[in-house]
Amino acid sequence: MKTLSHEEARRIYDFIGSKQDSQAFYEDVATRDLVRHGEFGTARAVFEFGCGTGRFAKTLLAEHLGAKARYVAVDVSPKMVALARQKLSEFGDRARVVLSDGNPRTSEPAASFDRFVSNYVLDLLSEEDIRSVVAEAHRLLRPGGLLCLASLAPGKNVLSRAVMAVWSFLHGLNPKLVGGCRPIDLLPFLSDNPWKLRHRQGFAPYGLPSEAVIAERV
Repeated sequence: MKTLSHEEARRIYDFIGSKQDSQAFYEDVATRDLVRHGEFGTARAVFEFGCGTGRFAKTLLAEHLGAKARYVAVDVSPKMVALARQKLSEFGDRARVVLSDGNPRTSEPAASFDRFVSNYVLDLLSEEDIRSVVAEAHRLLRPGGLLCLASLAPGKNVLSRAVMAVWSFLHGLNPKLVGGCRPIDLLPFLSDNPWKLRHRQGFAPYGLPSEAVIAERV
């Protein structure tokens, strides 16, 4: 299946900029579920792959993480990095946002985080890159750390299946028509590394299906 190249994704999300937050009407249902079940109150260090405007990170830092917890993120879009840095500036050196070249491998030390988050990013990537991101999450997380993912998902009922059929058709014509996103099943991508599934929940607000998955690094 054709997906956006890293450069295509960079251009699209530079163009979208702060308008990305308009997707909150369906994304927030799944990301709030991650917060409820991700035990962020005990996290000392959080890594986010694809932070977008930093809206989710700001919520974590302001409302859920401890006062000494640190947050590190990467994003492929210079515009998103600039927006996130501005949004998180109030947290000083607790929050660091880095521009990525799109390579899932990072320069962060192994076993240096206890939460790895990626919201509505894996559904943009090729299957090879998704597996690389999950492998990197396994490398970065301490034993017992949690992988917290949200993405578009295949439909489960008549309405959501119909919506995703149209969405997938548009993606097949040109991924750019739907921002590069497509419905994916997250669980098969956890099979390459040892993970213990802790939580899985589906949602379909307005007929747009999403899935939240939390897995423990073992």
